[in-house]
Amino acid sequence: MHQLGKTNRQVSRIGLGLAALGRPGYINLNHAEDLDAQYAVEAMQQRTHRILDSAWDAGIRYFDAARSYGRAEEFLGNWLRQQQHDPLDVTIGSKWGYTYTADWQVAAEKHEIKEHSLAVLQRQWGETQTTLADYIDLYQIHSATLQSGVLDNQPVLERLAELKQHGILIGFTVSGPKQATVIEKAASIQFSDGLLFDTVQVTWNLLETSTQAVLQDVNAAGMGVIVKEAVANGRLTPKNTDPGFAEKRALLEAQASRLDTTIDALALAAVLAQPWVDVVLSGAATVDQLQSNLGALDVVWDAEASWALSSLIESPDVYWQTRSALPWN
Repeated sequence: MHQLGKTNRQVSRIGLGLAALGRPGYINLNHAEDLDAQYAVEAMQQRTHRILDSAWDAGIRYFDAARSYGRAEEFLGNWLRQQQHDPLDVTIGSKWGYTYTADWQVAAEKHEIKEHSLAVLQRQWGETQTTLADYIDLYQIHSATLQSGVLDNQPVLERLAELKQHGILIGFTVSGPKQATVIEKAASIQFSDGLLFDTVQVTWNLLETSTQAVLQDVNAAGMGVIVKEAVANGRLTPKNTDPGFAEKRALLEAQASRLDTTIDALALAAVLAQPWVDVVLSGAATVDQLQSNLGALDVVWDAEASWALSSLIESPDVYWQTRSALPWN
């Protein structure tokens, strides 16, 4: 177990994110294949519970959901109560700021709508308390941006500070080519005699490393770092058969072979090798994917892997343009 920043919560080095488990549609490569086209609510809850059971048995103790992940909070909360897990034995994070609008459909005009207002925070905090009750430890602004104005919204910040006073950890997540700028701004917001934000959740992987310097700084200042999208929505897994990625895939396969692992585990191991990372999320949608991801814990990352795979890095603009083109499926 590992301390989450300077908080009083312990997390497993690998956590489980539920973005691909709480709703039928997502942007991961071949997501439809992962779900076997079994989209009924009960079937998806059973799938989620099987993966949660496997994660628990493997020692995973950090689980991450969001209000906009369909029924992810509900599925997670039901599992926690059914298994009668002690809230002190697990750390649960969720997020507010996006509202799920796909109505359980794979194809939708809008899958989620973003609004970082006080009204949405109040409503979604109430909903999260209903689904996760005594289990919720960390509440995060979902995809904070400069454009949304949430980091300048004093009523929102004051409400988050109130939650912090009542023992809830406060975090934020970032996405897009300006991740580093948003992190710097959030890290300047003070609460009492310290930081308002206890954690940041960030996309960092072998393709997108642009936040490394600022993450080193904020982690040194006490902020916990949670890494999401370590396999780049499937681009750093065997699912990626794009001919344009073939040369990069060959590099991944060569290092995975040398280190006796899979390319997805190699991608997670690259994250775990960063000293400023507290927990990296698996976004597995099947038990097999989860077990493969967990192989990262056995990888002995070395300088040769760092050097060989440094050529995979894309500019933030290219990386995020590619991600935005991934189809919901």
